Amino acid sequence: MNYQLIVAVLFLSGSMVGAEHAVSFKHGIGHVEVEMDGEPLTTFYHGAEWDKPFLHPLRTLSGIVVTRGFPVEKIEGETTDHLWHRGLWYGYEDINGVDFWRELGEDKTGRIVSRSSPTTTTNRHSGTLSADLLLITPKRKVLGTLREEFTFSASGDNFFIDARVTLSADRGVSLKMGDAEDGGFALRLADWFRQDRGAVLLNSNGLVGTENIWGKRARWVDYSTTLKRQKVGVAMFDHPHNPQHPTYWHARGRGSCVANPFGARAFLGDKSQDGSMTIPPGSRLELRYRVVVHPGDAREADLERLYTDYVEGR
Repeated sequence: MNYQLIVAVLFLSGSMVGAEHAVSFKHGIGHVEVEMDGEPLTTFYHGAEWDKPFLHPLRTLSGIVVTRGFPVEKIEGETTDHLWHRGLWYGYEDINGVDFWRELGEDKTGRIVSRSSPTTTTNRHSGTLSADLLLITPKRKVLGTLREEFTFSASGDNFFIDARVTLSADRGVSLKMGDAEDGGFALRLADWFRQDRGAVLLNSNGLVGTENIWGKRARWVDYSTTLKRQKVGVAMFDHPHNPQHPTYWHARGRGSCVANPFGARAFLGDKSQDGSMTIPPGSRLELRYRVVVHPGDAREADLERLYTDYVEGR
């Protein structure tokens, strides 16, 4: 093979790799569809009918759905607990005493509402969706703002979502993130990821099972199981720049996994602890996470290497 042909082959191979993971967006009323190489990955829902925005469903690159359908989709035999557990989302139980986690009606719990349509950008290897949101109390007061930014990319058979959640105290008052158990950056996985159905829950410290990883601090948590005869896993990474890193994990055997840096007293059961954090007026707090949808279990996916890649900006 001559030099010119070798160069041509390498160029075409690089082009094919880039095209294989091209991200695109389709904007609709109250939602934005996310596709990779023309195939659906997820949809960002931000319409007024929802109390907070969310990504639903999440899929593997081969098209297998890994998140629960309820309440967006009604699937026979699927669990129907916790109406506010939808795909991938952010919410918190105690922001200035207001519950932005549960959804008990506009007069009882807060809402996270879009202030404008999401914006999207793409490049050769990834696509980013950004949404600006308002934190609205049951008394219709805006406490502050929230910005969610999701960057979608892939490498090999792994699908990545890099999330930045920015809370801004830009309404003249502080935002206090109380020490609470419920809330944070959250996933609700399909029922096949339930521990009582054979799923394996593992954290970065090597601890296995919800009884050992719930309320514990770790750099990452992974759920793996077998779906449609394929071994599949979903991991969530906590970035070292986040407060209280490594974070506490509200990781339940039912398939709900939440990174919560503020719940020291709630998780440890120690009244002398206080994990709350106050964002002064005019300031902001940025939280960063990565979700990895991968084939195989944590060992086969080499999550430690993937975590190092994340920390080093790859």
